[in-house]
Amino acid sequence: MNLRRLTVTLVVLGAVLALGAAELLAQKYGGTLRVIHRGNPPSLSIHEEATVSTVMPMMPVYSNLVFFDPLQKKESEETLIPELATSWVWSNGNKDLTFRLRRGVKWHDGKPFTSKDVKHTFDVVRGVSEQRMKLNPRKVWYDNLQDVVTNGDYEVTFKLGRPQPAIVSMLASGYTPVYPAHVHPRELRTKAVGTGPFTLTGFQRDKNMTYKKFDDYFVKGRPYLDGIFIVIIRSRGTRHSALQANQADVSFPYDINAAAKRQLEEAVPSLVFDLSSSSVSENFIMNTKKPPFNDARLRKVVALAMDRDALIKSVHQGLGIKGGANLPLPYGVWGLSADKLAQVPGMGPSEVEKEKARQIMRDLGYGPNNPLKLKLSTRAIAIYVDSAVWAIEQLKQVYIDAELDQVETGNWHAKVARRDYQIGFNLTGVGVDDPDPNFFENYTCGSQRNYSDYCNPEIEKKFVAQSSETDFKKRLALVHEIDLQLQEEGARPILVHRVTYTAFWPYVKNFMNHQSTYNNYRFQEVWLDK
Repeated sequence: MNLRRLTVTLVVLGAVLALGAAELLAQKYGGTLRVIHRGNPPSLSIHEEATVSTVMPMMPVYSNLVFFDPLQKKESEETLIPELATSWVWSNGNKDLTFRLRRGVKWHDGKPFTSKDVKHTFDVVRGVSEQRMKLNPRKVWYDNLQDVVTNGDYEVTFKLGRPQPAIVSMLASGYTPVYPAHVHPRELRTKAVGTGPFTLTGFQRDKNMTYKKFDDYFVKGRPYLDGIFIVIIRSRGTRHSALQANQADVSFPYDINAAAKRQLEEAVPSLVFDLSSSSVSENFIMNTKKPPFNDARLRKVVALAMDRDALIKSVHQGLGIKGGANLPLPYGVWGLSADKLAQVPGMGPSEVEKEKARQIMRDLGYGPNNPLKLKLSTRAIAIYVDSAVWAIEQLKQVYIDAELDQVETGNWHAKVARRDYQIGFNLTGVGVDDPDPNFFENYTCGSQRNYSDYCNPEIEKKFVAQSSETDFKKRLALVHEIDLQLQEEGARPILVHRVTYTAFWPYVKNFMNHQSTYNNYRFQEVWLDK
């Protein structure tokens, strides 16, 4: 970390943690924030899950080494602030990353936080600890992390095998909390012991989750709220009705589409609607280890068959952006330029692309009287099912007869993890707007999150090359080259990147969406003006 970055970081930290006197007087303490959740979290362990259904309700409980400033809407390296760390610095040719740690931090059970907790967390995540997690979806994020070395109780050094500038941003993701060394990871599936601003006090499945302010939270004057109440409502329509009736203060994140916004706005004109990308793409996962999608030609057919413009216009009513693997402009930094996006299968004129798909199918022996029959699996949540139903109609136009298979949320990730499917309509969220977590997590051979089992050792060499590149323009060019190759090979055909609303009542202050759905639910800055 250079001197300029450190200066910026400390200035931002000061702005967040020590507001000016005039601003501080404007804040109000007290009250309980009521937030809607769409279903039960699969477990309470963020490190073991791959869904916002766990990240959102558990982020208030935990802390990271570093964090994205919650009061800055767009996440970037410039909005990184210390959290459990107080500063960080690079050395050894940008292969050693040393963090100074905050003193006086307590876990919710009263134990002191030290460097041992940091080492424990990342040894467990890297899979080198005797204590193991049942699932470890982000292990590949840290394949370049060779060791975590403590220097006393309040300093820790991450030793990398090669330079990797993105690792600091990856550590700021909501997916990257520090866990307590004195609690076995398996226990954290059903209970929560963190250092965050709130403690989890109750969880009734299908009903609610309750939290109270942690009086020994290490940020002076935070949180403003006395507590949080998360109400679990599975039905999307019922969720919206609850918000409209003021039975909740904040909608489930990114849960409001264009139609729901119009209805809510008409009913409650004072509601605030925050439009943002979610860093979530709609895509197809295909089981490349089994017929028929072990044939790359069929994967290309699926990509060619999808009329993305029609999807955005019909299902999303104008809210959505076409793109490749990475978050498109203007929300992201690494998305394909317009000329490169035009080269992606399925991005040309729809009927022309569909005819290419039909010709491939005819070459494979299929046709209108001999369609390929299969099951299209998806998660039994409205935002999955809406687009999956639309996609089935698209597939019919290229001689694929797909039957919808709706899978309960609690079973979805386990089902795809054991590859118990043919083709799936999926939503993939990326924890940070950076190619590293995206490429390594979703496209490397053997990654738990590479649900299609796409495997190309040659492209993985390019993953490493772009990750180590410190020149932005060179890295961007290589990232675009990789993205185009992934789309051409049907690794995980991208349909659209979601752009949606989160709605909340106007008395909810200091809450805003970021461009990623995974990184802004600490709630330590939120207060209620009522």
